[in-house]
Amino acid sequence: MSLDKYDYALLERLQRNCQTPLRELADAVYLSTASVQRRIQKLKEQGYIQANVAVLDPDKLNQVITIVVEVQADKTYALDLDVLKQSFSGPEVQQCYYVTGDVDFVLVLVVPNMQRFQAICDKLFHSNPNVKWFRTMVALDRVKATLDVL
Repeated sequence: MSLDKYDYALLERLQRNCQTPLRELADAVYLSTASVQRRIQKLKEQGYIQANVAVLDPDKLNQVITIVVEVQADKTYALDLDVLKQSFSGPEVQQCYYVTGDVDFVLVLVVPNMQRFQAICDKLFHSNPNVKWFRTMVALDRVKATLDVL
C-alpha cells in the first residue's frame, strides 16, 4: 500500500489524538466519514498504525525520575546482542534503542525513586555478564516528550 496525502494527513492527526471523532477527521482532510473509516482500517491492517495508546503523565503516577542509560556490550555477536535486546525489553524499560557510536544501547527508564532504579540496575546491568559498562544520566526536566513520527 502506498500512502497518499490523505493518509499522511490522517496519520498526523491520529498520532496526536487517536480518539478524534471520524467526522472531525473527515472535515479536516476533506473526505467522507466512510472514506476516513476505510482508510484508517487499511492503515491498521497494513501496520502503519501499530496501536492506540494513552499517553500517561508520569508525575501524576509517581514515576517522577527519568533516567537515560547508555550501555556498552562486552560481546557484539548477533546472538549476544539478541539476548541483550530481549533483556532490555522488559516492563521496567520505557524505551530501548540499539545505536551506533561509542555505546551499543540507549535506554530510557521512568522510576518512582532511586531505590527502584538501583533494583533495575542490579537486574539489568550488574548481573548481566554481557554488559561491559553502563552510564546513567538523570533528567532534570522533561522539555519535550512525544511519540510523533510525522
